[in-house]
Amino acid sequence: MSIPTEPIGSLPRPRALQEAFAQHAEGRLSDAELEKAQDQAVADTLARLAKLGSPVLVDGDQAKTGSITYPLQGLAGLAPDGVVIPYADGHTRQLPRLTAGPFRYQVRADAYLRAARAKADLPVKQAVVAPSALSLLYPADGIDGYPREAFLRDLVDESAAEIRACLDAGAHAVQLDFTEGRLSLKLDPSGGVLDQFIELNNQALERFTEDERARIGVHTCPGADRGSTHSLDVDYAELLPRLFRLRVGAFYLQLASEADPDRVLSIAADHLPAGARAFVGVTDPLDPVVETAEQVRDRVLAAARHLPVDRLGTCDDAGFAPYADDDSISREIAFAKIEARVRGTELASQALGA
Repeated sequence: MSIPTEPIGSLPRPRALQEAFAQHAEGRLSDAELEKAQDQAVADTLARLAKLGSPVLVDGDQAKTGSITYPLQGLAGLAPDGVVIPYADGHTRQLPRLTAGPFRYQVRADAYLRAARAKADLPVKQAVVAPSALSLLYPADGIDGYPREAFLRDLVDESAAEIRACLDAGAHAVQLDFTEGRLSLKLDPSGGVLDQFIELNNQALERFTEDERARIGVHTCPGADRGSTHSLDVDYAELLPRLFRLRVGAFYLQLASEADPDRVLSIAADHLPAGARAFVGVTDPLDPVVETAEQVRDRVLAAARHLPVDRLGTCDDAGFAPYADDDSISREIAFAKIEARVRGTELASQALGA
C-alpha cells in the first residue's frame, strides 16, 4: 500500500461562481440560479481532482461562503459584530455574534457530501467546522435566558449530529477544521483557552466508537486567507502536545510553510497517539510558486525519518480558499499544487518501498 494522500478541503471558486455569489447577495440572482452555479463548480472540481489522480476527492467547499460559518445560513438571532480575527498582513475576518438561543445548525455538511458523492466514483472526504470555532459565537456578556452552558450543550449535540450524518452518508473521512487551535495560544499564551477548546471538541468526539473515530481527523494550521496567516508566529511546540489529546484517528498538520519542519516532526513523533496517522503538509497554499514532485518527495522522505511509514500520510498545508471571496491563489495553481502532492507522494512511496 502506498502512502495515503488527501486534500484538506477548500479550493478557489471559479470566477463565474464568485460573480454568482455577489449577484445573489445583491438580490440579482435567484436561489435556484446560485445553486446551479455551485453545482457546476462542484462537478468541475471533482472531475479535475479525479483526472489528476487524486485518490480521495473533496468538493472544494464550492457551495460554502466560508468554512466556519456555513451552518449559520438562515439562522435567526445573529448580529454582525462578533469576534474579529486579525491576519498578519492587516486584513481581518469577523464572525457573527449569537443573540438568542437555542443554537441549531441550519445547514449540515452531509448535504454537501451527498451532492458530491452523487457525482463521484472515488472516495469523498468531508470537512466540517470544529465546535471550538463556533463556540466563539457566544458573547462574553452572555445572553438573557440562554446561559453559556446551555449553548455549549447544544453546540456539542449539533456538531456530533453533523459528524454522524457525514459518516452515515459514506464519507471516506470527516475532517474537523481546527485553525483556531494555534490562534488561541496567541490570545491566551497560558494555554487555558486551548485546553477548553480541546475538551469541548472531545465532548463531541467521545460519542463515537473507536472504529468510527478512525475515520475522523483534525486539521490544524496557522490560518490561510488572502495569502496571509493569523498565528504563524506562535510556536508549534506549544500546540502539538495538546492537539494530540484529541480523540481522532488522523491529524492533518501544516508543515511545508514551517521554518524548521524537522523540529515539528520530532515533536509529532514524540506525541502522536498510538494507532493515529499523521498527514504532513507538503504544499503551501499561500505560496504561488508550484512545488515540484521531487520537492514533495523529499519532504515526505524527511518526514519518514521521524514517523513510521505505516502511520504517515500527506496533505496540503491548508485549504486554498476557506472563504469564497479569497482569490489570492488561482484555481489553476491550486490544482497544479495538488498534482505535485499526488505525484511526489507516489515517488516517495516508491523510494520507501511502501
